[in-house]
Amino acid sequence: MTEINESTGLAGESRAGKAPQKRALIGIGALLVILTNAVLFILPPLLPIIQAQYGLTTVSATMWIFTALTLGGGAGYILLPRLADVYGDRNASVFASACLTVGAFVPAVGDSYPALLIGSTIMGFGSAAQMLPLGFLRRNLAEHGITTAVEVLVIATGVGIVVGMIGGGLLVQDLSLRSFFWILTAAFAATTIASFALVPHSPPAQSSGRVGALGTVWMIAWVAAVLLTLTQGLVWGGAAVAPLLAGVVGAALWVRVERRSSAPVFDAALLKAPSVTVASLSIALFGAVNAAFLLLLSTYSQVVPAYLPPEEAYGLGRTALQTGLLMVPFAVMFVVGGKVVRGPIEKGRGTAVLVNGALISAAGLAWLALAHDHPWHYLVGAGVIGLGCSMGYTAGFSIAQMAVPEEKAGMAAGVAGTAMAIGIAFGSALVTGVLSASVVPVPGTDIEVAEESLYGTGYWISVGLAALIVVAVLISRARNGRRVPATAS
Repeated sequence: MTEINESTGLAGESRAGKAPQKRALIGIGALLVILTNAVLFILPPLLPIIQAQYGLTTVSATMWIFTALTLGGGAGYILLPRLADVYGDRNASVFASACLTVGAFVPAVGDSYPALLIGSTIMGFGSAAQMLPLGFLRRNLAEHGITTAVEVLVIATGVGIVVGMIGGGLLVQDLSLRSFFWILTAAFAATTIASFALVPHSPPAQSSGRVGALGTVWMIAWVAAVLLTLTQGLVWGGAAVAPLLAGVVGAALWVRVERRSSAPVFDAALLKAPSVTVASLSIALFGAVNAAFLLLLSTYSQVVPAYLPPEEAYGLGRTALQTGLLMVPFAVMFVVGGKVVRGPIEKGRGTAVLVNGALISAAGLAWLALAHDHPWHYLVGAGVIGLGCSMGYTAGFSIAQMAVPEEKAGMAAGVAGTAMAIGIAFGSALVTGVLSASVVPVPGTDIEVAEESLYGTGYWISVGLAALIVVAVLISRARNGRRVPATAS
């Protein structure tokens, strides 16, 4: 802890003159986090609308829009924080915001399913901009930079959830999807200008550093191959073995090459820190839980019972806007969770917070596995899950930042962010596979929806994912022979 406090203290002394910029920095940091999380939470409630407008007939085809978003995020979470370390915070922030602008512009102009897939991937890459405030707030806010940066990340994420889930549904209720993407384009263009004006052009902390672009692209490729198997395996049957093998072989070769690389994607010394390893794994599992819950709620809520045969009817018949309102407790408790765990984390009890967050999330998911056929069931479950996930994310990102000196803030953010992106992609693919296992055709259309019983199965699988977090922390403690402090280096 002493080493960390000294490094942040020195940073504070050297940047004392930048104190007047504190509000502006926090403001642009919060804006980046809000808008990027809005992107992630805008699409799920709109998936049924997208499915109908573009004539998509399968669950997996619709879910691939969300998967493309998270895969793009996987590349962004690795590259963007490292770009900030090497080329400066302003350059990375402007580049990320420009990617968001282009990503929204493509489906606005193309107005087709392929254009939406391309745009989602680019927006996903830009959405990793939410990691950048962890670096530039830490570098410019002196001794409390880490805790302030993580707090901004978590609180603004809660606001972003509301903006995405409710704002997206509200806009599409009165506008077309194409108009919706034009509005996103304008918002992201304004953010690009604000990033250039407000984010300091800090001199690169590692002027001779290199970004492992090839390793990053390679990593996303083998992860995508594995996810392709998960989402399309039930449709392709035996043919799905090909991408699975490609993904496994690609992963093995990637690990071997990265060990010898002069510019590895991740710093091996950082990954060897026990606390960072368990924190990253926990963040990935919280991401999987988060995505699973989001997709299960969004799809079940918008199924219209009257459209299905009486013996197979289910769903709440909610609109995209009404589905977003069901997520309000999640967003509120997400903000609360980030606040209540700040003290325990600063006292070195980060791994205990991970366990408590996992147990709370598991309780909310178990509740929804047993009761998910009325709106109030979701309001209760969403609040509990939001609290647990917020606690987990806050602890995980704080542990990663406290384990490194300031000049590697971007690297730490990239490790944690990449873990989250992979977890989100895995969770969405896993739920897609579950909901595709048995489908019910909607009479008079080519659309199919999942069988009702699969939602309970999906929630129970999500409980298992949360339980794995507890197992991971216990194994980590046992292997180290003692409790791992949150600031282990």
